[in-house]
Amino acid sequence: MRPVDKQGRLTVGVDLGGTNLRIAAFDSEWKRLDYINLPTRVGDGPEAVVGDMCDAIRRVLERCGANQELIGVGIGAPGPLELPSGRFHRPPNLPGFDGFLLKDAMESNLQTAVIVECDANAAALAEWKSGAGKEMPGDSMCMLTLGTGVGAGIILERKIWHGMNGMGGEGGHIPVVEDGFACGCGGRGCLEQYTSATAICRAANRAAALGNAPHIAELIARRIESQGEFTARDLAGLAREGDEAARQVFADAGKYLGMGLAMLVNVLNLPLYVIGGGVVSGWDLFAPRMFEELRRLSYIYALTEPAANQAFTPGKTYIVPAVTGPDAGLLGAAMLPYLEADPTGI
Repeated sequence: MRPVDKQGRLTVGVDLGGTNLRIAAFDSEWKRLDYINLPTRVGDGPEAVVGDMCDAIRRVLERCGANQELIGVGIGAPGPLELPSGRFHRPPNLPGFDGFLLKDAMESNLQTAVIVECDANAAALAEWKSGAGKEMPGDSMCMLTLGTGVGAGIILERKIWHGMNGMGGEGGHIPVVEDGFACGCGGRGCLEQYTSATAICRAANRAAALGNAPHIAELIARRIESQGEFTARDLAGLAREGDEAARQVFADAGKYLGMGLAMLVNVLNLPLYVIGGGVVSGWDLFAPRMFEELRRLSYIYALTEPAANQAFTPGKTYIVPAVTGPDAGLLGAAMLPYLEADPTGI
């Protein structure tokens, strides 16, 4: 296959989330040229969200100038998704989108090629090509993204793993607690109900409501008073100040994350597992308990754990925080059109 000539060309990446829409144009060196952030009007229905995305894409392209040629548009969207059609199947974080054909709707509006991918797969692609996967080179890796929910993206032998019909890699819905919290997917006790930013904030609120965490309760009250939003990042700050209740919330999240990782390590036996998303800013708070649980439950990890501060060595299992930051999903989405045109060219 002839490589794509990237000179003077750009792609647009879209990160479709349950709360926010992020749209950005990138050049062929993956430099971000322009960016728009909008609220996702989920309550107004999928057509309204598609209209917002398409309007933002047109604005981004206009601001980048007419001398740039558009290769295509890539969208990272929350699953479950049927691929490549981009049909949603009861997405927990996009109520009202069940059965909606995102690819068709976007292409009809934009009159240009659109590629839809699971958001966690898009983030994994970016991390593999430009982040931890570049620093620890290999042909395979798995990424967990801890945000509003928990996504998982898997790269196997230099290709995104989609499974039979695009629904492979739903690591956020690994059950870790029997009869646990109800999940938007219809199951109970899923990993995302215990390790996502949403789950961490819920655990903090529960501790405060039970009267066991006065400092957390004070912090939540201050956020409400200032009409702000209590976040996992707020809780991390309190934990680093030494608050035991806040530290316990992160330790519990680390325990469940270790359980989920143990299953993935035992099944996949990959060289690299990357943890991304907003919660990763609390790595120092949850990682010790995560590794403790991982060693306890995964004999594969126990046999292949690298020594502390060891340079990347084949045959070892590395579990590291993501390095591409909050742009991972956007960047990976922008890489999709090049990947479609030439799987070896990005």
